[in-house]
Amino acid sequence: MAQAKPKIAILATGGTIVSSIEDCVATTGYSVGGLSVENLISGVKGIEDLATITTKQISNIDSANMRDEIWLKLAKEINQILDSDFDGVVITHGTDTMEETAYFLHLTIKSHKPVILVGAMRPSNSVSSDGAKNLYNAVALAANRESEFKGVMVTMNDKILSARGVTKTHTLNLDAFSSPDFGDLGYMVDGKAYFYSAITKAHTTNTPFDISQISNLPKVDILYSYSNDGNAVAAKALFSNGTKGLVIAGSGAGSIHEDHEKALKELINQGLKVVVSSRISQGRVALNSEKKSLGFISAEELNPQKARVLLMLSLIKTDDISQIQDYFLKY
Repeated sequence: MAQAKPKIAILATGGTIVSSIEDCVATTGYSVGGLSVENLISGVKGIEDLATITTKQISNIDSANMRDEIWLKLAKEINQILDSDFDGVVITHGTDTMEETAYFLHLTIKSHKPVILVGAMRPSNSVSSDGAKNLYNAVALAANRESEFKGVMVTMNDKILSARGVTKTHTLNLDAFSSPDFGDLGYMVDGKAYFYSAITKAHTTNTPFDISQISNLPKVDILYSYSNDGNAVAAKALFSNGTKGLVIAGSGAGSIHEDHEKALKELINQGLKVVVSSRISQGRVALNSEKKSLGFISAEELNPQKARVLLMLSLIKTDDISQIQDYFLKY
């Protein structure tokens, strides 16, 4: 008997991949939407040969407008799907916040089965549209048994990238995603995955973050540090407005302007959790013993937007600073 095709669910959230534009040579100025996920799939020749595909529309938004409510809905839906006879999940997503959604799922999905995020840098009817090829690769990657136990992945422009390391590094180019600190996991070539790197940090079934009974996430915000930094006022205002944690995009290896840092010390004493990341694209944050003793937490090598994701999930579990720091070392 012929072997049954893998069963893959495609969950659609919106983004450029389902957009169209009047001027087929333009790459900016379009609005998100226009295509259903079914329309999108129908335009990808050969995709039905890869797997038995079912689809569901989760949202239809510009990913700049991604919300915690959609993250929670998406994670719960994926966990339910992968607890059944499905072999993997593909999520079509806008590229602006794709890395944040990917990392959130990397920490909250409770399955070893593949979860792949994919999008496009160009509208569907652009002469240089990349959506169809990217989606084909995503389904092929999700259907590949070698993709199991690797956590959540992103595939764009023939690259395979881990959710923890991936970041958007160009505003408009097709080659817009990379993993500066960790490198690519592999490449897609003619619909086949070639892996050559391993994931060393714990993820999915090996994290303590269970969102099955969670209806909202703790409020965590990001502030930038810069010369003549005036964010002391902003930090105090955010804390007064209910922010439970702040991620500071520090200069260099995590430096914060002295005026801003003074305010943060006061707020830490009042219960605010402060994680120090860096506005630099590579390298880890190095906090000295004094800052650690004051309660500052190192984001290690996570960029600010991903540090925010992990801090939100950490605050569901604990208020203990040492435990939160341990999470940043492990995940």
